[in-house]
Amino acid sequence: MTSTSTPPGLARFNALEEHAAFTALHEACASTAWVKRLLAARPYATLEALYAASDAAMAELTADDLAEAMAGHPPIGRPRPGDPTSAREQRGMAGASEALKAEMLELNLAYQEKFGHVFLICATGRTGEQMRDAVRERIGNTPEREREIVRTELGKINRIRLARLVEED
Repeated sequence: MTSTSTPPGLARFNALEEHAAFTALHEACASTAWVKRLLAARPYATLEALYAASDAAMAELTADDLAEAMAGHPPIGRPRPGDPTSAREQRGMAGASEALKAEMLELNLAYQEKFGHVFLICATGRTGEQMRDAVRERIGNTPEREREIVRTELGKINRIRLARLVEED
């Protein structure tokens, strides 16, 4: 692409008043440290610059920052009532059988007991079975390994949510 003009959705985001931008970013990721880093780097010339800033901020989050970010995510299979974002992202569980939903609840609880936080996966485009298989596989990880997987999954989720934030009307 040879155009140097900022995409309209990104220009709109760049022009948001600080509090509105903070709120919009916090809806994408509940980590205050991540939000502040992205705010500090505005304005963004390109979407790639925004995504790169998100990735860099994600890489620098502390364990406490990651915990804060994860607290903003409901368990897989139980999107928050009235939360269209988590419902859309977890669409793969919507048509799951009652048996699969019950198994996911059990696995979520076992995972949370082991790691102290919800099972986090970039659920967009995944089936209920794929999410179940992922939690089964990841429950055997060490806490350190799992924290890095969570960081990667959060980064993917943040990119998807940022893309939605700056998409054109």
